[in-house]
Amino acid sequence: MANDNSEYRCRSCCSRGLEPILSLGDLPLANSLRSSTQLDLPEPHYPLEVLFCPGCSLIQISEAISPETLFREYAYFSSFSETLLKHAEEVCQSLIQQRLLTENSRILEIASNDGYLLQHYQRAGIPVLGIEPATNIATRAEECGIPTVNEFFGPQFAEQLLREHGRFDVIHANNVLAHVPDLNGFVRGVKTLLHPNGITVIEVPYVLDLIEHNEFDTIYHEHLCYFSLTALIPLFERHGLQVTDVQQLEIHGGSLRLSVAHTTAETRSSTEVDRVLEKEQRWGVQRVTTYRKFGKAVERVKQDLLALLDSLKSKGSRIAVYGASAKGSTLLNYCQIGRERLDYVVDRSTAKQGRFTPGNHLEIFAPERLQQDQPDYVLLLTWNFADEILAQQQKFRQQGGQFIIPIPQVTIA
Repeated sequence: MANDNSEYRCRSCCSRGLEPILSLGDLPLANSLRSSTQLDLPEPHYPLEVLFCPGCSLIQISEAISPETLFREYAYFSSFSETLLKHAEEVCQSLIQQRLLTENSRILEIASNDGYLLQHYQRAGIPVLGIEPATNIATRAEECGIPTVNEFFGPQFAEQLLREHGRFDVIHANNVLAHVPDLNGFVRGVKTLLHPNGITVIEVPYVLDLIEHNEFDTIYHEHLCYFSLTALIPLFERHGLQVTDVQQLEIHGGSLRLSVAHTTAETRSSTEVDRVLEKEQRWGVQRVTTYRKFGKAVERVKQDLLALLDSLKSKGSRIAVYGASAKGSTLLNYCQIGRERLDYVVDRSTAKQGRFTPGNHLEIFAPERLQQDQPDYVLLLTWNFADEILAQQQKFRQQGGQFIIPIPQVTIA
């Protein structure tokens, strides 16, 4: 852990004096998959230290890696997850009905990935526009017929979009706010583009679930912040926006879905906003001691997982991995688990197959490899999609294969 955090300012309220709560050490970038020709090249590692802001309660990491480095070329395609596709379809259908959206409405998604969400509006005849900074993913979206601008979102770019496209009735921002170095600039950009009667729907991983369920593997360099409603409300209010409703979701290990609108004399917040705020106060969202217990739980998972893997290997078991995910990279590199314990990785994403994981350089294959090779155990790193993956791998399990689920505690399924 760094000795002095006085140099850091909170990414939301700009306070100094951030409190350290957890260090995961120096780790490689979680999505920096390597080709076979890159395996012998130097691999940068960066500190992964988690801090608490006493001013606004925002949990954040200390180091911000350049977005150009992290996101201009990206390996995560949302459409490979059936769970995410269903989740996106449900929210689109709900908003179409609630907001009475028609062919005269306009929908924007920030960090729109491969069009996994916008396609559902488009099929209903509603005009859409995606903003996606990863060139390879924006290209895929365009090939699928989703109008997509390949750019990072911010206040200046929002002004350009306003001139070229006008304002939008619905703005989506799913799992992008945590990736943003300039939170205030991002929110200013949203305000610029939101129609006076429009709504912004934002989904973020929920810090209470992260702490309570020991989801330390969701901490990586791409995720700069970890949000509570207590920390988010002042961020939006600072820019004339108001959280009008909030929903707690199970997706991604626990998320919040916020409805955000322009603040006017008529704008009202739902009783659910008050309920969640009260729950967070009882939980201790504004006390640094609430978060410091997290480090002990993280260390316990590490020791339990290492003990299980070593016990299985001593008995001659062969162990593969499911999921070349960012969270998996954090877990494996923090626990220092590599080829001495694991044989290979499988992943549904064709963009990842044939490459190697960061740090430990495990080769990535298609999931069919499990049935062909039939290892004894599979360490499930994409545990947030456990139900989907266990159903897909029913045949492997019927043949005797078992899954190790590491979070929130090490179990075998």
